[in-house]
Amino acid sequence: MTFDQIINGIQNKIYASVYFFHGEEPFFTDQLTAYLEANILDEGVREFNQTIVYGRDVTARQISDLARRFPMMGNYQVVVVKEAQDMQSMDGLESYFENPLNSTVLVMSYKHKKLDKRKTFYKKLKQNKDVVLFESVRIRDYEIPRWIEKEVGLMGYKIHPIAAELLSDHLGNDLGKINNELGKLVINIEQGTEITQVEIEENIGISKDFNIFELQNALTTRNALKAQRIVQYFEANPKEHPLQMVSVMLHNFFIKVYICHHIKNKEDRQIAAELGVNPFFVKDYKKATKIYPPQKVKSIISRIRDLDLKSKGVGSMD
Repeated sequence: MTFDQIINGIQNKIYASVYFFHGEEPFFTDQLTAYLEANILDEGVREFNQTIVYGRDVTARQISDLARRFPMMGNYQVVVVKEAQDMQSMDGLESYFENPLNSTVLVMSYKHKKLDKRKTFYKKLKQNKDVVLFESVRIRDYEIPRWIEKEVGLMGYKIHPIAAELLSDHLGNDLGKINNELGKLVINIEQGTEITQVEIEENIGISKDFNIFELQNALTTRNALKAQRIVQYFEANPKEHPLQMVSVMLHNFFIKVYICHHIKNKEDRQIAAELGVNPFFVKDYKKATKIYPPQKVKSIISRIRDLDLKSKGVGSMD
């Protein structure tokens, strides 16, 4: 079952007896757990019928005992086990999963790692119709800008593709951190507004003029003066723009330029799909292919790799 399907089920008051969330990405697990905590029970009965425990503090037998209690003054009780990965053992829970109480919603939040799919425990969970099993998978780095666009849309705003890329580049792949920054970003912005590089600079402090995307633009237009100014800015601000990060971004850009050279279908949507980028950026890659032939791109990629190695102490910096 997907994240959205689980949310839709809860909204329609269709509850599973057991929700077992696991996986390497804690953000989605936390989101689903919090949503269940907030939306199954009315506030008036939550104090009596909602129990939250932590894996390091409970045994499988204690969780089973909690889950087998009946609700007070309501139709359901909710038992949430946070940090379930810290439990010493889950032996003893299988028997409860096989015959759960219909009036209990048991939520297992097993974070930062996934269950071993080769083991019987996982296989039984997957086959159990009373259990909703959800694996929270990490989003790949290149998918984060699209995720940002989706989250901003859910908040009632739009975001320019370059602004989304800037946020992704600056904040990395910590979805919780990105979500917090988005929340702070929209506080003083009128709903429905498109968030651009200007709002990003004013509220988060990322320069709209001196960033990796402006450097790429300077390189694809052969604007040597602009490129030199951006590089000098990076050198003066190494904490915000470390050489290793800049070299990785440039390496990825020219790898995509090389791939673009060899895409047979030159339609923008096809190129965007092949490169895994927003269609907005296709024109930049097309422009780069006209300036840098394949052999030149290969030479640039080789030089970037050499620079990256030297920056890490492999060989000497000239």
